[in-house]
Amino acid sequence: MTSTKKRLTLTFDNGPDAQATSQVLEELARRRLKATFFVLGKNMAEPSLRAIAERVHAEGHWIGNHTFTHEVPLGDRTDPGAAQAEIGATQKLIGDLTHPDKLFRPFGNGGHLDNRLLNAECQEYLVSGGYTCVLWNSIPRDWEDVDGWVDRALGHLDELKWTVVVLHDLATGAIDNLGRFLDVVAERDIEIVQEFPDDCVVIKAGQSNLDSVLAKRVGR
Repeated sequence: MTSTKKRLTLTFDNGPDAQATSQVLEELARRRLKATFFVLGKNMAEPSLRAIAERVHAEGHWIGNHTFTHEVPLGDRTDPGAAQAEIGATQKLIGDLTHPDKLFRPFGNGGHLDNRLLNAECQEYLVSGGYTCVLWNSIPRDWEDVDGWVDRALGHLDELKWTVVVLHDLATGAIDNLGRFLDVVAERDIEIVQEFPDDCVVIKAGQSNLDSVLAKRVGR
């Protein structure tokens, strides 16, 4: 029998951060929860921050690639070599911390799900490299609303059967509310899992269904 229980996948972007990532890890450990951290290459290049990523990995969380600079969406890049500079360089820094599926999440510049995510070069790079490209269906905008994001995220849980929420392990103060969010999730008996639903995976181990998934998701 198929379970009817709602699911939630926790993801954290733009780290690692010396303060916020450690705070997230402590909150997750207290509750025995697992998540995925999509890291930036420019942070992984800092030895002290990579050491935090090593802790993330050691505690059973997954690590994915979230570009090197996080400045311009890859779909808007026209310069040759952007795929290697943004994806390949970051993957090299992740090194032995990488997930077996080589998880990658593009920069959505506020959560946009459209052609701004990836240009043709980057799509081909991900396919030929056997990457798995993971998107999202919940952007509660914690980076700009450090308190209000909780209610926004809970609203998405009401709407969706399986929510993939994007939070940010950054020192904005938003993570101070992570415990409050997880308390309500527990009260609602929502299952927190580490896997991703098919409709948030647009390339899986080098096999692409990007166009069909985006066609269904655009406008949400």
